[in-house]
Amino acid sequence: MIKRLANVKTRTNTGFDHVMNEMGPQTPFGIKRLKEQKPFFPGEEASLRRELDRIGSLFDIAREDEKYISKISDIFMDMKDVEFTVERSKSSILTVVEIFEMKCLLLKMEQLSSLFEKQGKKIPDEFVLSDIRVLLDELDPRGDRLNTFYIYEEFSKKLADLRNEKRMLETGVRKSQKERREKLHREKGIMLTPKFDCVVSKSDEEAIKTFEAAPELERSCQDIMSVTFQLVRTEKEIETIEKTEMLAFQIEEEEEKIREKLSKRVWAFQKEIRENCMRIGSFDLTLAKALYAIRHICVKPEIIKDYAVYIKDGRQLQAEEILDSKDKEYMPVSISLDTGVTCITGANMGGKTVSLKMIGLTVLLAQYGYFVPCKSAKIGLSNFIQMLMGDSQSLERGLSSFGSEMEELKEIFDHCTERSLIMVDEIASGTNPAEGLALTKSVIDFLKEGPYISVITTHFDVGEGGGKVKNMQVTGLANADFTKLDRELRYANRKERIGIIGKYMDYRLSPAKEGKTIPKDAINIAKMLGIENEIIENAKKYLKGEKG
Repeated sequence: MIKRLANVKTRTNTGFDHVMNEMGPQTPFGIKRLKEQKPFFPGEEASLRRELDRIGSLFDIAREDEKYISKISDIFMDMKDVEFTVERSKSSILTVVEIFEMKCLLLKMEQLSSLFEKQGKKIPDEFVLSDIRVLLDELDPRGDRLNTFYIYEEFSKKLADLRNEKRMLETGVRKSQKERREKLHREKGIMLTPKFDCVVSKSDEEAIKTFEAAPELERSCQDIMSVTFQLVRTEKEIETIEKTEMLAFQIEEEEEKIREKLSKRVWAFQKEIRENCMRIGSFDLTLAKALYAIRHICVKPEIIKDYAVYIKDGRQLQAEEILDSKDKEYMPVSISLDTGVTCITGANMGGKTVSLKMIGLTVLLAQYGYFVPCKSAKIGLSNFIQMLMGDSQSLERGLSSFGSEMEELKEIFDHCTERSLIMVDEIASGTNPAEGLALTKSVIDFLKEGPYISVITTHFDVGEGGGKVKNMQVTGLANADFTKLDRELRYANRKERIGIIGKYMDYRLSPAKEGKTIPKDAINIAKMLGIENEIIENAKKYLKGEKG
């Protein structure tokens, strides 16, 4: 049974699949490696570090020499997967097109090897290609190294002799026909085309009589408007043409023998060809990882043995792209996670869900062997990662959002094991507050006793929860300049107000100190958006317990 790190929904919700869709390996071998990639699990830290080091090597090369990377990209262009051709060569005779495609791929392998040699030890050994020049020389007997293929005469002396004899006979026939055409023109004034024929209009009866009277010509075809006359072949020309047709058959036989021989040679090198294709795929994907890391300012994570996650200034790339498209700045978030439960509280506009997605994305990217979008990160590997987000529906089974949420929660409990990363976004938000708070606290109590890293976002004040529960809060509007904010909101329309408040929100996380009241940004936001003051004041009294 294949071990699964995270389900499809988790990979989608964290933004991991979005990153994979943008990764962009260029060769069919790299695309295949991307689809088949597997995560690294606890115990495989050394292998993961080696993969990250390989990315680092290509990362450095790409930053130092853009022209070098451009040359590699040119080589990757139009590379074709030849696996079917290689397999066919075992028991079939390859076509000229198949041999041509094989030669083109071998040429690209040779060019890539040459580029690798220029970088010396900077290219990791895992990417160095096997030498296939022996086979390439056999497919390219002229040594011109061009992206073309033809059954060259250099493949066989017999082939060269047959083609030479055929050419001589064809030249002789054409010379004879030219001489007779010129004689016909001199003596009878009849002009034939280079193909030794002439089209005469049926209305030109005199011309037709002249052509029909010439024994050197014969009707070849006619239609409603015209008649075509052509030069009659002599017996010697007919004999010669029959000889050339026989030679053409012999040439085809010889070419087939050559293709058969070349096919066997391709199969003889099948191990090296397949291994090189695999290495090109690994190199292509690793280079794509490095280039993506450069474009998105990602860093190599430190892989640690302990089960913990430390992220400094982490970014959720999908959210960052959306903000960039709106000319808005993304505010990075730092967080430290150890075994136990971390609760993140804050208003709806506070970015709790984005922070949760950022954690999941960072850990998944690291565990699949990618650089991560932050200033620095230390990652302990997980055996299981799952994210539960609210508002999920299962229309086929008629379940409510809350019911579907409970099913997903059960799936988490059924699969979580030692070193599990569990992320829950506002559990029980779809039921009444009293039951929602009770369920949330109960889930926290359950998770804090397991060997898991659990992160829960919630609106509920879940209390301190003991040493295994850490409370974090979104800074929100705690440090905002409300005078300036009120001034900006005063003349803004409804759509603009949301954006203005968002500009003043501080999405960073900070520990909720014991005994300190968690900021109630929801009331502040409601007030700034124009909710009646009476409602705001009553809400504050309810919070203080002054109203029942």
